[in-house]
Amino acid sequence: MTANSRCSAAEPPGLESQRREIESLLRECELRAGDSWYVVERRWYEQWKEFVETGDQNSSSFPGQIDNTELFEDLDSYHLKERLVENEDFMLVPAEAWHKLLAWYGMVDGQPPLERKVVDLPSTLKVEVYPIEIFLCLHSNMENVINAQFSRVDNIRESVCLHPHTSFTAFSVPPGSECRLWMKSSDSSCERLRNVHISVLDACLSSGMVRTDSVPRNSVEEQDSYRGQPGVCGLTNLGNTCFMNSALQCLSNTPPLTEYFLLSSYLEELNFTNPLGMKGEIAEAYADVIKQMWSGRHYSVVPRVFKTKVGHFASQFLGYQQHDSQELLSFLLDGLHEDLNRVKNKEYIELRDAAGRPDQEVAEEAWRNHRRRNDSVIVDTFHGLFKSTLVCPECRKVSVTFDPFCYLSVPLPVSKERIMEVFFVSLDPYAKPAQHRVVVPKAGKVFDLCSALSEMTSVPPTQMVVADVFNHRFYKIYNSDESLSCILDRDDIFVYELSVLEEQQEEQVLLALYLRERSHYRDYGSGSSSYGTTLFGHPLLLSTPRSSCSREALYNLFLQRLSPCANSTGTAADTGSEPPAERLQQPCETTEEEKEEDKQEEACSPSLPANEQPARRRACRKRRKSLFTIQAVNSNGTTERGTGEGGTQPYVAIDWDPEMKKRFYNENEAEKYVKHASMEVPQQQTTVQLQECIELFTTVETLEEENPWYCPVCKKHQLATKKLDLWSLPEVLIIHLKRFSYTKFTREKLDSIVDFPLRDLDFSGCLLKKNVSNGEPPSCYDLIAVSNHYGGLRDGHYTSYACNKDNGQWYYFDDSKVTYAREDQIVTNAAYVLFYHRQDKIRKPTLPAPSTSPASSTQPANDITSCKEEDAEQGAAAAASYVTMETD
Repeated sequence: MTANSRCSAAEPPGLESQRREIESLLRECELRAGDSWYVVERRWYEQWKEFVETGDQNSSSFPGQIDNTELFEDLDSYHLKERLVENEDFMLVPAEAWHKLLAWYGMVDGQPPLERKVVDLPSTLKVEVYPIEIFLCLHSNMENVINAQFSRVDNIRESVCLHPHTSFTAFSVPPGSECRLWMKSSDSSCERLRNVHISVLDACLSSGMVRTDSVPRNSVEEQDSYRGQPGVCGLTNLGNTCFMNSALQCLSNTPPLTEYFLLSSYLEELNFTNPLGMKGEIAEAYADVIKQMWSGRHYSVVPRVFKTKVGHFASQFLGYQQHDSQELLSFLLDGLHEDLNRVKNKEYIELRDAAGRPDQEVAEEAWRNHRRRNDSVIVDTFHGLFKSTLVCPECRKVSVTFDPFCYLSVPLPVSKERIMEVFFVSLDPYAKPAQHRVVVPKAGKVFDLCSALSEMTSVPPTQMVVADVFNHRFYKIYNSDESLSCILDRDDIFVYELSVLEEQQEEQVLLALYLRERSHYRDYGSGSSSYGTTLFGHPLLLSTPRSSCSREALYNLFLQRLSPCANSTGTAADTGSEPPAERLQQPCETTEEEKEEDKQEEACSPSLPANEQPARRRACRKRRKSLFTIQAVNSNGTTERGTGEGGTQPYVAIDWDPEMKKRFYNENEAEKYVKHASMEVPQQQTTVQLQECIELFTTVETLEEENPWYCPVCKKHQLATKKLDLWSLPEVLIIHLKRFSYTKFTREKLDSIVDFPLRDLDFSGCLLKKNVSNGEPPSCYDLIAVSNHYGGLRDGHYTSYACNKDNGQWYYFDDSKVTYAREDQIVTNAAYVLFYHRQDKIRKPTLPAPSTSPASSTQPANDITSCKEEDAEQGAAAAASYVTMETD
């Protein structure tokens, strides 16, 4: 299909038929390996859904041509932006649905359709939105680099080695030559890819990285001669695997678990028959990584095999999308436990309710039952016991159970307020839009936003309209009673001041005004010429009496509104001493005959001022030309047929001739805005104590409607109250700070600083189980590791702090880079998962610390750093994507 044919859409069926056809295809179409699906920008798709659901062909929600502009990094290469999220940034539609939408609406000229294949990955079928992009070069000539894309299921030998466009032909290598592949990782180390009869996925090839023009320095041979502190070892980023590296570094610096693997104790306890396990493969792959990291012979380790095993047994971690370090920890601890479970045959155990029995008796029974089915180094090290109390709100039935846990997920105190940044557009055309920062109720309405802004602007909230501006058009105009949760922090929100009619009896019309520039182009397919339009600048919202909606009245209204944007540069005839509104009208084009007539008229009445020469004024006005024309459009800025001057369409556009726009409209001036004083006030960083989070964890809460409890007395599901208490704690306590908050309407990351102690975290005050004998362990803990997350919801970077068990020194692990760390650097608002070791189990370091004095976390120390040069971009390094070929 050509670009021209994409631009001219076919006559579509009725809106209800469109809706039924597409919904039916989406509902019935299943993923099948090899099928094509298409990526569609979410906002366009949502606009289309709204359009067809209205059932009105003249609806203002007409979506226009399919436009994926927001998905591209740039419009030259049409590369997709990184880390796009399905159902948030884009939608996936099957091929048949795509071709129907394309036939009905067409596509923006020049944009390629985003066709993607369904691939059959281990344990799942998936649309491959991001193919693997790999750089290829000859080892003997690394200047000549070829960029190629492959599917994860492509066979390396057939696709990489033998493909005519990527190997032999491209590099002029004689047919039949032997090809050896080497993979360059982000830490510049090279690794031979010996097995070429596997898939791109199994080889852990990942999308591109910056190429180097020299042979890598940190080769395998160089690392063989390295001797350093065991455990002080980086992990190569294989492509968005910083989440995995962060989790591995924390577990690596958990003494009892690491010593268990270093002593090879796991070999006697591998469980190959457990149906809940991974046939011992996860435990063996983890053991290999730990032994390499603690050998003291590597700057950095490439956890390629481990990553492959994780993706094989947990499909959610397949590929190279960003994931969560806590989710990886949860999977890994569970996988290691099942692979190392000493219980080979799990017996069935019927659970009993407390039924009024003492807590001590019920807790001991629950722990015995747990150990009868679950007995591993993970249980020994990380498992504790909760007391869970449920109370029926109707019959008051109390149910008490004791449940094991592997980590604590504690909530953060959530503020009931929210800070929003908006642009206020005054009714005064000469006032620049002003950016404000306002505090609003998190569960508030749009009216609350207007009220908060009213205190800063003295404009009544009833004279404000709030709109989401996207791509030079109104994506949504909000009603005052809509929830603020519908507005995301990344949305560009404009608040417009509206005029108030003196005669309240007269109906007022709200007009949405778009600015468009006419462009002339020639359709070479038909040989004819036609005109198109391009939106520019910020749209406006204006209110006017319905009686003033004639074309002439609207022209004057728009002219007055745009007057501050008049070009201040130009010819004398264009500027002069006229006010801006006058300058926005094209000057008179007077002929020689008319000039002679004007001289005669002035000679006849020399004493009359210029404004009392009506004949000349009337003649001049007749000769003036309009700078722009006014068109009725839909909300997408597309001109609608049949909607004329007397229609009810609230969206209008003014179309500028390019020459007139260049001559009389100052686009730079129109784009300017000012910052209100509220933007200068620094936002206060919220600090909470870890103890507060733990107290919140043990607070009584009411179950949500989506997760009720079945009351055995009432014989129905009830929204019972639930309380969790800590009964017993493990040797190593993992505390997960729930920074990511998800509700039905909102998603946010909480950036509060959680002040957690590095030593002497005491749980004696919140443990239900008290020391009944001298044999009970103490309840004080010291910090040994932290997993950090920097960034927001959609992207970010993971690092970790950890204390080496042998020398007691803290280090900062950032993928392949390792640096010394000071204790005062550890508590930040990036802390995400905390590891605490019980004090009675901590073994004092027996080895002396390195003689090199610790440096700051931003200053790599030569004896521990794992890469010689800084990565160009934190968290974006990808490994195994630069493939060199040697040929014989």
